[in-house]
Amino acid sequence: MEIKQYQIVLVRLVTATGDKSERRITCIVISPDEMNKHLRTVVVAPLKPDSTAYPTRPKVSHDNRTDRVVLDQITTIEKERIAEAGEELSRAEIKKIKAVLKEIYVD
Repeated sequence: MEIKQYQIVLVRLVTATGDKSERRITCIVISPDEMNKHLRTVVVAPLKPDSTAYPTRPKVSHDNRTDRVVLDQITTIEKERIAEAGEELSRAEIKKIKAVLKEIYVD
């Protein structure tokens, strides 16, 4: 499965308790395509239902709903935890995410 930057993916959660029920969360891939192609891991940020506005959580629309990308909870996962790869974000949404990432990590 090819994973692209700014693609929506469904990630299997790993529980510390060894719970047999599989939970999944929706995430956005943050790592660049070159890394995604060559490494066994990808960097993702979870999507949460649209709630209170917070500067590190830009809005995105997918599957007829609006969520927030939780850029203050970025994590690295192994690709094998990706259950499904879906649509990519729009250019406008990518631009918003890049601006927030730059503000958090560069400026």
